[in-house]
Amino acid sequence: MKKIIPFSFYFLNYAAFASLLPFFVIFYKSLGFNGTQIGLLTGIPPLITLVGAPFGTGLADKTHRHKLIMSLGLAVAIVISILLPNVSTFMVVFGLIITFNIFMSPVGSLSDSATMTMLGEQKEMYGRVRMGGTIGWGIFAQIAGILFALFGVKILFYVFSAITLVNLVVAQKFSFGAHEAHDPKSGTIWMLLQNRRWIIFLSFAFLGGIGAFSVAAYLSSYLQEMGANGNQIGFAFLVATVTEIPVFFFGNLLVKRFGAYGLFVIALVLIGVRSLLFGMAGNLFLAILVQGVGGAIFPAMWLAGVAYADQHAPAGLKSTAQGLFGAMTFGFGAAIGGFVGGLLLENVGGRQMYFIFGIVILVGLALIEGIKRILPNEAPLLS
Repeated sequence: MKKIIPFSFYFLNYAAFASLLPFFVIFYKSLGFNGTQIGLLTGIPPLITLVGAPFGTGLADKTHRHKLIMSLGLAVAIVISILLPNVSTFMVVFGLIITFNIFMSPVGSLSDSATMTMLGEQKEMYGRVRMGGTIGWGIFAQIAGILFALFGVKILFYVFSAITLVNLVVAQKFSFGAHEAHDPKSGTIWMLLQNRRWIIFLSFAFLGGIGAFSVAAYLSSYLQEMGANGNQIGFAFLVATVTEIPVFFFGNLLVKRFGAYGLFVIALVLIGVRSLLFGMAGNLFLAILVQGVGGAIFPAMWLAGVAYADQHAPAGLKSTAQGLFGAMTFGFGAAIGGFVGGLLLENVGGRQMYFIFGIVILVGLALIEGIKRILPNEAPLLS
C-alpha cells in the first residue's frame, strides 16, 4: 500500500494534466484571445506557483491539515475544469485560471511529502513511485490527441475533471505521518530561507527551472524552426517520455551512488549542456536526438531535489521544504525562463535562445558553487 497509493496518485495526476495542459493555448485561441491575453494566461501561473506552493504547504505544516488542503485543491480544480469550457469572456477565464493555480499549486509538493513519509525507510524508492506520473502522461497524451481530433478541445476539460475526481478519492489514502514539533531554531519558512544551505539549494533549483521550463514551453517552436512537422514534434516528446522511465526506475541506485546533492548538481550541469547542444544542433535529427537523450535529465534532477529537500527539512517543515523546492523550480525559474525565453525566441530564434540559456545555467552553477566554497562556514555545507 505504501507504494501503490502514491504511484496511483502520480499516474492519475499526470494523466489528467496530459489530457489538458498541452491544449490550453489552443483553447485560448479558440476563444479569440489575442497574443497579449494568451501571454498573461500562460505566464501568470508560474508566478502563482511561486507564492501558492510554499504558502499552501506552509499552512499545511502549521495546521496539520495536509490532506484537507490537498483535497480542497483537487476539488476546486474539478469544479473549474467543468466551468471553463462554458465561459468565453477573458476576465472570467483569467479569474478561473488564477483560482485554479492558487489551489492546485501546493498539491504536487504535498504528494511528494506524503510519498516520502509513506516510503519510510525506503525513501530511495521515490523514483519508482514517481515513475507512475511518467507512464500516466505518456499514455494519456496520446489519448488526449485522439479525443481532441475527434471532439475538439472542450471535451478535454471533462476528461481532466473525471480523472481528477478519481484521484481525489485516491488522495484520501495518503498518510503524512505523525505531527512533528517545529524546530525552534528553524520553525518558520522565513528562518528556512535564512539558512545558507537552503539558499544555495534553492538558487540551484532556480537555474534548473529555467532549463526545464524553456524546453517544456518552447521546444515545439524550436523544432518548427528546424523544419519539424506535427508528427515529428509529437515523436520528440514521446521519445523524451520513454527515456524518463529508466531514470525514475533506477533512481534509488543513482541517489545511492552519487548522493542527493551530487546527483542534483550533475543533472543541473547536464541541463545546461543540453541547452547548449540544442543551440549547436544543425539539423532536425540532431535536435530530436538531444531531446531524446535529454529526457533522462529532468527526472534525475527532480528525484534528487525531492530527496535532498526531505533529508534536510527542519522538523515539522517537510511539506514546506517540498513547496519551496517546487516554487523555486516551477515558479520563479519557470517564470523567468518563460518570459526571457519568449523575448529571445522572437528576437534571435530558438537555437540562439537555447545557447544563451545554456551559458547562463552553466555560468550560474559555477558562480553559486564558487560562492558556497568562499563564504565562511557559518552553516552546514551541502553534502
